[in-house]
Order: sequence, then structure tokens, then C-alpha cells
Amino acid sequence: MSAATSYQGRCLCGAVRFLIEGAPAWVGICHCSMCRRAHGAGSVAWVGVKQGCFAITTGAEHVTRFQSSKEARRSSCSLCGSPMFFQSSRWPGETHVALALLDDGHGLAPTAHAFFDDRAPWVHVEDGLARRGGPDGTTPL
Repeated sequence: MSAATSYQGRCLCGAVRFLIEGAPAWVGICHCSMCRRAHGAGSVAWVGVKQGCFAITTGAEHVTRFQSSKEARRSSCSLCGSPMFFQSSRWPGETHVALALLDDGHGLAPTAHAFFDDRAPWVHVEDGLARRGGPDGTTPL
């Protein structure tokens, strides 16, 4: 992963800023249909951060939360609309942060694709990363 011990990030307008302290638990690319719809993209790169290692430093009042499923909640900036965070009872004690929001994510690179078998039919990937899927999105394919 990376030697860095902290990362700062922000939404598009900069109203919401956050800090990750310590090494992330994982970095991966999700291809599930819900992530695709939430971000309007073919996939989303996420940084998994353990509880206690993530904090919103400014603009918490601008974070809007949406219950996107029975298990999951997605957060975005109420001012600019940037999709930012994801939390789910499927991964308790973690906050997933959109990798593209980090000011300096040097050294952080995805190591696997999750929900790869649910990817959009027009997405073609030849990057050599591990491919995971199945009902939980994390079973080796």
C-alpha cells in the first residue's frame, strides 16, 4: 500500500473536508450497479478506512446521507453534489471514501475489482488486478 500515514480530501466545492489517519484497510474498484448509479460512472475506486481513522474536519453540516439500501448509506455534499462516502452493515466499522476525493492519494492504488461480474457490459478491463464477485462481491472469480 502506501507509506503515508494521513490523507486529506474534499468534495468538488471544498465545503466538506476530511482526514484519513493511518494506512487504509484496502483500496479497490467497485462495479456494482448501485455504485455506478450513485456516481454516474462505470465503476468507483474506494478507500476502505477503519472506524477511528476517518474524520470530517470541516463542513459536516453539508453532508447529506441517503439510505440507498437496507444495509447501506451513501453520503454526498449538499452544496456541490459530490458523492463522497459509503457505509454498510455488510462492512461494519468501516467508512469507504471515494479515492478520487483525496488531495494527494499518491501511493494508493486499487488491488482488486469488487462485484466484477456485475460490471456494466460496456466496461472492459485488462489491468491484471484480482477480480472478485458473486453474491458478496468479494469471492475470487
